[in-house]
Amino acid sequence: MVDSVPQTLGDASARKLANTTKTPAQLPIITPRWLTHLLQWTPVEAGVYRVNQVRNPADIRTACSVTEQGELPNSFVDYDPHPPEYVLKQVATKLNIATRVADLYSSPYDQIKEQLRLIIETIKERQESELINNPEYGLLAQVAEEQRVYPLTGAPTPDDMDELLTKVWKEPAFFLAHPLAIAAFGRECTRRGVPPPTVSLFGSQFITWRGVPLIPSNKLPIDDGKSKIILLRVGEKRQGVVGLFQPGLAGEQTPGLSVRFMGIDDHAVASYLVSLYCSLAVLTPDALAVLEDVEIGKYHDYPDTYK
Repeated sequence: MVDSVPQTLGDASARKLANTTKTPAQLPIITPRWLTHLLQWTPVEAGVYRVNQVRNPADIRTACSVTEQGELPNSFVDYDPHPPEYVLKQVATKLNIATRVADLYSSPYDQIKEQLRLIIETIKERQESELINNPEYGLLAQVAEEQRVYPLTGAPTPDDMDELLTKVWKEPAFFLAHPLAIAAFGRECTRRGVPPPTVSLFGSQFITWRGVPLIPSNKLPIDDGKSKIILLRVGEKRQGVVGLFQPGLAGEQTPGLSVRFMGIDDHAVASYLVSLYCSLAVLTPDALAVLEDVEIGKYHDYPDTYK
């Protein structure tokens, strides 16, 4: 005789009385944003940054030794009368949230804080894209014509990277490239039998070339299977590339980013203005160079990249 199966409380019913462990909302577009970490940031007073430059540096006269008559060359350093100025630009959005939602559904996560966290992450992603692609102040828009390099064979090779280093040879800080461009360079190095070494930065591993790390960013444009690789020198002391931000903002959350409460309307909707002010300056032309039109693969190899 077969014993009958005892009747028990089922899983589905039991779960009605059990707590569910929840994560905060996961936002797939979040990236490490290495560019903003590696740039040196300069506070800007009143939103304007002027880059004063020497005019005609070749005209500055010096002498190796003084003549018997004790004569010295006469000279002076002239300044550009029309130096370029960079005005901070705003990346902003308005967050709306019903007070009823915030009141009723803020356990275990505060709905307002979570909404602001996700909005801020999205704005910071947009910031990195603007620092690279903005037509006024982005890195790609500020590359001098003589600082542009074109690949020898299409794919990014060690020879191309060496040529790029000749353009920014005074204390280069890092290459910046799309992950697919870095992978294409890695394949070329492996094919030639010179696999690039790695370096640890911020707890992550990066491949290097001639000791200079290749930093990935998915904000580099890709067009028909081609991308670009940028090389930078950074910092004011090195006459390099500097990020610009406005300090001391009302409602400041992080440098240059503020959250300001805008009030509650007649429909009980609370609004918050989230603003980030930034720009980017290239202090001297030889602080920035780009390797143009590097081939990373055909369109159909990476369909999700071209959306």
